[in-house]
Amino acid sequence: MLKALIIEDEPLAAKRLSRMLQELEPEMEILDILDSVKSTVNWLKLKKSDVIFLDIHLADGNSFAIFEEVDIETPIIFTTAYDEYAIKAFKLNSIDYLLKPIEREELGFSIKKLKNQIGKKELAPQLDVAALIEAMQAPPKPVDSFQKRFLVTSGDKIKSIPIEEVAYFFGQQKYVFLITQDNRRHIINYTLGQLEDLLDPENFFRINRQFIVGFSSISTMFSYSKSRIKVELMPQSDIEAIVSIDKTPKFKNWLNR
Repeated sequence: MLKALIIEDEPLAAKRLSRMLQELEPEMEILDILDSVKSTVNWLKLKKSDVIFLDIHLADGNSFAIFEEVDIETPIIFTTAYDEYAIKAFKLNSIDYLLKPIEREELGFSIKKLKNQIGKKELAPQLDVAALIEAMQAPPKPVDSFQKRFLVTSGDKIKSIPIEEVAYFFGQQKYVFLITQDNRRHIINYTLGQLEDLLDPENFFRINRQFIVGFSSISTMFSYSKSRIKVELMPQSDIEAIVSIDKTPKFKNWLNR
C-alpha cells in the first residue's frame, strides 16, 4: 500500500488530487494534506511517506524552503501551474511534474512511474534545488532563437529548407526525417529530442516517440482508443500518427491556445 503526502495550499485542488488518487489507486493511503512550508517541515521531521505530491507556491512561501530545513529522500511529484520552460528541470529532479489543472491520465502515468521505481528499488532523483530555482526564473526562449531553416543534402546537392516549408518530422529506426509541405523527404542529423529544443513550441508539438507535427500539417483528427487522438497529416504519412496517452492532455491545450 502506497502512503502519500499532499502539500497544496489550494483546498479545492488538494481535494481534487486526493479524490483522483483514491480513484486510480484505491489502496493508497493519504497520510495528510498540508498547505505551508512550516507545517510541512514539522511533519517531515517526525514522519515519512512513500511519495510527496508537492506544489511549488505555498501559503507561506516557496516550497523549496522546505529543503533548507529537512533532507528529503522520498520520491517527489511536483504539482504546479508553472510554465512549460521549467518542465525539463523538474522532470530531471523528480519522479514527475504535473501541470495544473492535473489531468487524470497524466496522474495515472506518474503513479505508474513511481511504482516502477519502487519495484526496481531505485533511489529517488537527487534534488538540485538551485537548478530548479534557475529554471523558474529563466525567461521564455525568445522567438528569434528557434531554428529558422534546415540544411539537407540530396545526392550531390545541398539545400536549405525554411521552417515555413516543413510539415512534420518523424523518426524511423536510426533515422529522423524532415517532411516538407510538398511531400519531399529528407534525412536530417538531429534526434527528435534535439528538435524539441530547436523548434518553436507555438508551431510544433511532439505527439509521441516518432512524430513532431507542425500545426499546419494537421488535416483531420479523430478520437482513438484509450482517450487518445489519431491525427491525419498533410502530406499523408505511411505511419499512423497517434497522440500518446501522456501527451494527449497537453496536445489538447496546445490546440486550444
